[in-house]
Amino acid sequence: MIYKVFYQDTKDRTPRREQTHSLYLEVEAADELQGRILVRQLVEQNTPYNIEFIERLSDNHLEYEKTHADFKLTEF
Repeated sequence: MIYKVFYQDTKDRTPRREQTHSLYLEVEAADELQGRILVRQLVEQNTPYNIEFIERLSDNHLEYEKTHADFKLTEF
């Protein structure tokens, strides 16, 4: 499953929509909830980011992201 993580660069400032970034992670999980938990753990262990939201990408959404966004899978 591929997840899109919306985050702020630091936990020290109040989140602002204009400063929200995103990254994409692929994890193997039994279900969507377990995948979200794994993604959160990976990001928290490897970055200082303030996670705002995590969403699982459907097949259609993934295809859209690949063609219309700066799509690149992040590896830790």
